[in-house]
Amino acid sequence: MSEWDKLLVEPNGTRITDAPCPRFLLPGSFNPLHDGHRGMFAAAMRQLGPGGAFELSVTNVEKPPLSDDEVMRRWTAFKGYAPLWLTRAPTFVEKARLFPGTVFVVGADTAARIVQPRFYAESAERMRSALEEIRATGCRFLVAGRVDGGGRFIDRDALRLREEFADLFGAIAEAEFRMDVSSTMLRSS
Repeated sequence: MSEWDKLLVEPNGTRITDAPCPRFLLPGSFNPLHDGHRGMFAAAMRQLGPGGAFELSVTNVEKPPLSDDEVMRRWTAFKGYAPLWLTRAPTFVEKARLFPGTVFVVGADTAARIVQPRFYAESAERMRSALEEIRATGCRFLVAGRVDGGGRFIDRDALRLREEFADLFGAIAEAEFRMDVSSTMLRSS
């Protein structure tokens, strides 16, 4: 897999290295792919239109790279269902460089991390620079609400976004999508 930075795997298994950027991407580890992911994808499609895909980064900021066998195991869940982009882009800045003009569909928990300096080596300036680069690529985020560790539903409005970056974050209304499930919960049950 070392010969590409991004690879589209179609639902029928066809692999394409030079496919056009999708309208939207739902990134995740998909361990496992579950109804919450599918529901977010469907809600994003209703809001943004067709042309979306999922994205799995085979590299991660906090974990070792996925093995080829693990990538294939996770991709199997998408067979016959939806396109899956495989990338080597663990951060949203790297994703934005690969997919200019794309909307990234994320849960509120992920959106909260995107605007916290602690995820940029405790540097507010690095965070600001990353968000400005994401803006410059024409990318933005669409945020779906999630239940936090205390059982409270958190949506885009609860994130207390800085005004200078609020325009980068749209919202999927709770009435349009809410599913209180996570891969972590499913793995532990």
